[in-house]
Amino acid sequence: MVTSGVTEQVVARTEQLESPVLISQAAKWDHEFVWHPFTQMQDWLQQIPVVIERGEGIYLIDEDGKKYYDGVSSLWVNIHGHNHPDLNKAIIEQVGKISHSTLLGLVSPPSAQLAKELVDIAPEGLEKVFFSDDGSTAIEVALKMAYQYRQLVGQTKKTKFISLTSAYHGDTLGTVSVGGITLFHEVFHSLLFKPILLPSPGIYRDVADREQAFEASLQELERILQDQHEEITALIMEPLVQAAAGMLVMPEGYLKRVRELTKQYDVFLILDEVATGFGRTGKMFACENENVAPDLMTLSKGITGGYMPLAATLTTKKIFDAFLGTFEEKKTFYHGHSYTGNALACAVALASLEVFRKEHVIDNLPPKIEAMADALKSVEILAHVKEVRQRGLIVGIELEKDVASHIPYHPNDAVGAKVAVLARTKGLICRPIGDVVILMPPLASTAEDIRDMVRILHESIQEATEVEGILADMKPVIL
Repeated sequence: MVTSGVTEQVVARTEQLESPVLISQAAKWDHEFVWHPFTQMQDWLQQIPVVIERGEGIYLIDEDGKKYYDGVSSLWVNIHGHNHPDLNKAIIEQVGKISHSTLLGLVSPPSAQLAKELVDIAPEGLEKVFFSDDGSTAIEVALKMAYQYRQLVGQTKKTKFISLTSAYHGDTLGTVSVGGITLFHEVFHSLLFKPILLPSPGIYRDVADREQAFEASLQELERILQDQHEEITALIMEPLVQAAAGMLVMPEGYLKRVRELTKQYDVFLILDEVATGFGRTGKMFACENENVAPDLMTLSKGITGGYMPLAATLTTKKIFDAFLGTFEEKKTFYHGHSYTGNALACAVALASLEVFRKEHVIDNLPPKIEAMADALKSVEILAHVKEVRQRGLIVGIELEKDVASHIPYHPNDAVGAKVAVLARTKGLICRPIGDVVILMPPLASTAEDIRDMVRILHESIQEATEVEGILADMKPVIL
């Protein structure tokens, strides 16, 4: 059996588990008390975790002092790098004033200013901002807002939603209802409302079938709208990229055509920009790439530069005005969160927007995106790479056991997880979604940084898929 030095490193680290003295206090407490998201805990508890103590720029640093590229931006939230002085300063200054006050009956200056600045940069027509806590709640707000609007204006038959297959919009019951990832959502099916499912344009057996999948999706959407538009409240989708589905990239013009059709049939378009917003696709918001303005748009993740939980749902004056009325009319939008418009989060979000302006972040993205595309050319030709999908600085690399015959890896092969573990030993933190390896670095990364991250991924994919018996005994702790 062929092995590698990397295998020996991983095995050695795993063997440390037998010597509790070598496990840090943080790791011990984690194993004893913490339930991790999207993690099979039985496997997790059998391994020594990496304990991240601090961050510097685009790097994460563990308790042993080892540095890692933050290749997934700490789950797609970090924009400007860790410990950015301007963002640190904003939090410190705000905490000296007040950390939080409710928006029920009171005004918070940071939230008021942030709402104004979000409207200033948002697509045309989005003039009102409802704050919440995370991406799931932002989507939940949008769904409820769209539904209640229809009831308020007498369109009471419009109760259905359209969502894409393989969609992911969050983990609350409402957002799971419009999700379509079986692994995540099927267990809760009896608790959910049922949307009308639209075939994703990003799902196809062979790369040669892409155009056919794109056209088929649009044809099916037009059919659905022709037949059922009087019963449909809204269509919800991520613009350009279905992130948690494996970075499924939509064709040019798809989003624009969806917007045209939804307008034609009086169906709201809800765009989930939680993952794609704040520069990830090369524009501030993904929908700007096709000059599309939705009826509702949700933001989270990068909104605070990766510092604080915060989300926002933006909508039109038309929708907002339908909720105006006397107390007796009960037109109020009955939804809220204790930390809505949190002052610390809004202050750091404002600082992040200022960094976008001051450091010309969007203007500086094209050469980084080009460097990413150029570096990925060597990955595309690897024997077990089915497809490399890139939009801006969002990348999904899909792996197959036999590309020519489209034979997938068995789930128990955990090949995506193996790539992530190997990359970690080489100084890159990344995560797979099944057998799709994800790279979404901070926008603060240089072209050189990006090329180095891709180099590590190239080596790790090659080892994981071509070295016999690599990490054969590894427990798949990374999904």
